[in-house]
Amino acid sequence: MEALYAQIVNTHSVVLLTAANGLVLHTLGDPDFLEKASRVALTPGINWSEQCKGTNAIGTALHEKRPLMIDGSQHFMNVNQSLTCSCAPIVDPFGQVIGALDVTGDHRHSHLHTLALVRMSGQMIENHMFEETFSEEVCVRFHARPEFLGTLVEGIAVFSSDGRFLSANRSAQFQIGLTLEGMRAHTFSSLFGIAVSRLHEIFGGVITKPQQLNLFSGLSVWCQVKIKPLRQWVHGQDARSTMAPTVVSRQVTSTSHKLEMSSLRYLDTGDPQISAVIRKLCMVRNHDIPIMILGETGTGKDLMAKAIHSDSERSSHPFVSVNCASIPETLIESELFGYEDGAFTGARKKGSIGKIQQANGGTLFLDEIGDMPKHLQARLLRVLQDRKVSPLGAGKEVEVDVAVICATNKNLKVMIAEGAFREDLYYRLNGLVVHLPALRERADFELMTKRILVSLCDTLRPVSLSDEVAALFKNYSWPGNFRQLHNLLRTAVVMTSQDGLIGKQHLPDDFLDDVARSAQRIAGKTDLPPSVAPIPDDDAGNLHDVTLAAMAQTLRLHKGNVSTTAKALGVSRNTIYRKKSLLPPDVWG
Repeated sequence: MEALYAQIVNTHSVVLLTAANGLVLHTLGDPDFLEKASRVALTPGINWSEQCKGTNAIGTALHEKRPLMIDGSQHFMNVNQSLTCSCAPIVDPFGQVIGALDVTGDHRHSHLHTLALVRMSGQMIENHMFEETFSEEVCVRFHARPEFLGTLVEGIAVFSSDGRFLSANRSAQFQIGLTLEGMRAHTFSSLFGIAVSRLHEIFGGVITKPQQLNLFSGLSVWCQVKIKPLRQWVHGQDARSTMAPTVVSRQVTSTSHKLEMSSLRYLDTGDPQISAVIRKLCMVRNHDIPIMILGETGTGKDLMAKAIHSDSERSSHPFVSVNCASIPETLIESELFGYEDGAFTGARKKGSIGKIQQANGGTLFLDEIGDMPKHLQARLLRVLQDRKVSPLGAGKEVEVDVAVICATNKNLKVMIAEGAFREDLYYRLNGLVVHLPALRERADFELMTKRILVSLCDTLRPVSLSDEVAALFKNYSWPGNFRQLHNLLRTAVVMTSQDGLIGKQHLPDDFLDDVARSAQRIAGKTDLPPSVAPIPDDDAGNLHDVTLAAMAQTLRLHKGNVSTTAKALGVSRNTIYRKKSLLPPDVWG
């Protein structure tokens, strides 16, 4: 619901989740429209079935079991004719309607694409329910085009270990050309033309490349199959394979499942650069390709790493984060690799399992990898190559299976040129390199600000920005990125009065000073010391020379400190590192 709402925020709309009988369970929407929605009974606890409300999107979609839109005068009740409603029923893995997802708004702002968004969100929910319900069965994902595997339109069919058909999602039914009832007369062999036992030969591991199989209709499809290792099966089938679907359904409804939207999709908030990053990450998902995340401090590299892990097949295993910059150099070796009893003075009895072993089966996130000491880089490289780790003081190696994600705000190629980072380790870690844009470069700044405010506020007391503050935020460079924005808003929310409006008086003095200095620089009236004052036009030469001269002067002022120089100039540290070879040697202090 949050991911769907993020796409329609500020459209005078509300997202609703209902039960199968039309009872509203939960709402999420724009504060101004929630009040209007309450006046027409669009609130939790109200029944919107056709029996209660006549023709309306929720009741009619549930009755007809298909997505639809009811706009304005199409509503039966006059009081609802100011609304436009798009609703999609949600079907459980056994074909039963269990609820509905609806977006309702002012009929004067009706958009056909809203129904498409609701349908996609409903399909996302259904696909996630499939993953949770049939986590132990043979799960076949397929599509005629390989690039559509892992997307909303992929077909999903599940079978017992002996090949008996259990269920399929709506996309699978469409591609195969049979209804759910029709598919129940088939087995895996009759649908895909091979024995189910062959799957262990073709898809022997948990993570394998897509393979082509032929449906009984002659259509060739690309398949990704998730199966349990042979040693986990008992007498050719698992305990659940003999259960009737209705029994499994009852078990599922009585168990708490994580029916979450994809974490990566939740982070996709409309910024083109972030959307491109997420598309790339989805393409390599579950292929154990090392991922390197680049970006300034505070751009959300750790959140992206957690989202990658959450969306992977390793999500049920540990996500272990190591900040290579925050651990003292004398301790980082024992933290990473662990140690045996008596390995060094002060070591704990029975030793300690290192972070790499803790991540076994899951994901190891190496944050600030550029700060890892040079002598440990060789040891890490050996672990990544051999998939074995040797704790300090141990006489044997331990096998580990980890997916590796690393992040840095440094230019590793410059560090390689300087001899500060191993080139072989760099190329072991950069299977896929993605760059997170700075906050000032993102097109979804307003939406992200609102999301942070929602997370910080009491739902009964929403807080928003005044027009003056919104303008200040828009023109500020945000050197601390999301971390700076979050901390600033957290303080401002506490200081706001009952009107729930953040004004200039709620902002910290250092932030207002930065804003003022930035405005002065733009106006050419800077208060910077003479050593970094603007260069006169007659001495400036071309713009590139002016840029280099300003960087050099500011670096000298700050004694070669790149972080403080970048903040003073309002640029990223990577910008300065990229110019390093063009700057005079004396600027580094």
